[in-house]
Amino acid sequence: MTKLSKNRKASESKVNFDSAYSTMEAAKLVKETSTEKFDASIDLAVKLGVDPRQANQMVRGVVALPHGTGKDLKVLALVTADKEEEAKEAGADFVGLDEYIEKIKSGWTDIDVIITMPSVMGKIGALGRVLGPRGLMPNPKSGTVTLEVGKAVADVKKGKIDFKVDKFGIIHASVGKVSFDAEKISENADELLQTIMKLKPTSSKGVYIQSIALSSTMGVGVAVESKSLI
Repeated sequence: MTKLSKNRKASESKVNFDSAYSTMEAAKLVKETSTEKFDASIDLAVKLGVDPRQANQMVRGVVALPHGTGKDLKVLALVTADKEEEAKEAGADFVGLDEYIEKIKSGWTDIDVIITMPSVMGKIGALGRVLGPRGLMPNPKSGTVTLEVGKAVADVKKGKIDFKVDKFGIIHASVGKVSFDAEKISENADELLQTIMKLKPTSSKGVYIQSIALSSTMGVGVAVESKSLI
């Protein structure tokens, strides 16, 4: 049995694990119980009553968090020459095409998001084995394959994220940093939860939102009330 540290015990003593909290209350508790010596990310985990193995129950979407994630995401724009300046002006960290495709083939993946265009997806498709497992493959549904390259880059830089239910029926997403005010964390979490609700598959039966938890990177998980979403 794992022995709890004094800090962990102190953190857990502040949370009633038999209760669920509002997103505001949960945000305050997560901030209060975070003992990391760095500005930890705050993550939302949402367990859905869906079967991700069924195509018609796959839940995937994008959301623009009102206050961003607090992360400085590194964006690669794989675009043709006529779109390079647009991508650079929007804030892309890396811009190009063939040279970056070759770098990725050699194992380079020091990026967080890839923005590209429909006309070059044929070239990028060959990178699926490298990008797919890392969640970096561009997809029209997430807005990362588009002709509006500049807007897509700017949206990502401002806090637009994409999310996808995993094989266990859980959506994990970052909704801020411990340094954020509780109000900002709560508003980001609420925006994500409302978006997930709107994406409920018609084929999903029973309870859709089964559980919600908010936590810092290595902190205590705090249950969030889900009834208000139904």
